[in-house]
Amino acid sequence: MDPLKQLFYEKAQALGAEVKALLKEKGTAKIDEVSLKQLYGGARGVKMMVWETSSLDPHEGIRFRGYSIPQLRELLPKGSGGEPLPEGLFWLMLVGEIPSQEQVDWLSAQWRARSEVPAYTLQMIDMLPTDTHPMVQFVTAIASMANQSVFAQRYDEGLAKTSYWDPFYEDAMNLIARLPHIAAYIYRRSFHGGKHIPSDASLDWAANFAHMLGNDDPVFYDLMRLYTTIHSDHEGGNASAHTTHVVASTLSNPYLAYAGGMAALAGPLHGLANQEVIKWIFHMLETLDTQTPTKEQIAEYVHETLAKGQVIPGYGHAVLRRPDPRFLAQKHFAETHLKDDPLVQVVWKVFEVVPPILQGLGKVANPWPNVDAHSGALLVHYGITECSFYTVLFGVSRALGVMAAQCWARALGLPIERPKSVTSQWVFEQFG
Repeated sequence: MDPLKQLFYEKAQALGAEVKALLKEKGTAKIDEVSLKQLYGGARGVKMMVWETSSLDPHEGIRFRGYSIPQLRELLPKGSGGEPLPEGLFWLMLVGEIPSQEQVDWLSAQWRARSEVPAYTLQMIDMLPTDTHPMVQFVTAIASMANQSVFAQRYDEGLAKTSYWDPFYEDAMNLIARLPHIAAYIYRRSFHGGKHIPSDASLDWAANFAHMLGNDDPVFYDLMRLYTTIHSDHEGGNASAHTTHVVASTLSNPYLAYAGGMAALAGPLHGLANQEVIKWIFHMLETLDTQTPTKEQIAEYVHETLAKGQVIPGYGHAVLRRPDPRFLAQKHFAETHLKDDPLVQVVWKVFEVVPPILQGLGKVANPWPNVDAHSGALLVHYGITECSFYTVLFGVSRALGVMAAQCWARALGLPIERPKSVTSQWVFEQFG
């Protein structure tokens, strides 16, 4: 058994015993109450699932195993440019411990060894029209690899429930290892005439992803390390994480579970929002006929957008009530490496202009920017101008968190998720 798997097994056994004892003693204790508004509002804020890898506080933002993003940038092993290695975050999310450089190097090597994509998966991608949306290609490719699922094979052979976590871990490691290769293949096929770039075995997971996309600027390597770290997880209630969790709870294999999660990520109310942000900014610049708008011009355009009944993409969040720490991490990166970029300057001006306007409406709970408000400008600077691909980048990142969380779900023996539904007739009979 490899060292990370062994450590995970020991942690899971210990927590599983504690949870079992707690349920025996206090299993009927009440945690939450559901309002009628929550019933019709997408279960917003209802505490109804366990997610071990991260938690989201409305004021402090995301914490990974208790660590904030600034703390992770300080404590996790780093790449050559100073940003944290996503391998380190995966280790932390899986076992709750900050890894050493040696442990991160081991994990990088593991992912390199597991990274070969099935030939039939690439052939299947090539069967799709080149103008197929990158997320459709991505979901299709992920689902196709279910044919190689270790979990599915061992389940069919007969597998004790207490061992479900083991083959799930193997699938999770294989899936994470392959995703950058699949994503880069889709990118080069869709936007660069199928001129693919071979993997570089000397690079870490995120840097190699940047290399295969086609940019060997060391600063871009570092951006991909930061990007994949801060997009990796956002507790379990968001649509892509929750969908993955629900599908996996049926004991569907990890590839199908993650394909389902990526189908959810592709929606404009979720992961597709990063595409919508940069499109909105480009449309604003085109409408204003300038690449360097003033704050007054931006404010006027914001008011026009709101007057049409439209939202300002990248602003507002279902939970957060302060600027998203993931936005601030990207802003810090930009201040360090590309503060004079005109598009970045526009993003910062929008940041100054939009929150006061939204606050003035008196009905916006969170006027602050979320992670999507900044990422597009950074990607454009480094040549990733094709905004329809941005959600695929998000998807590669999100695998780190949801696969770690689902290893825990299988280790703890969490059951199929099956909440009770009611009809509107029942509601009116109760409250009418």
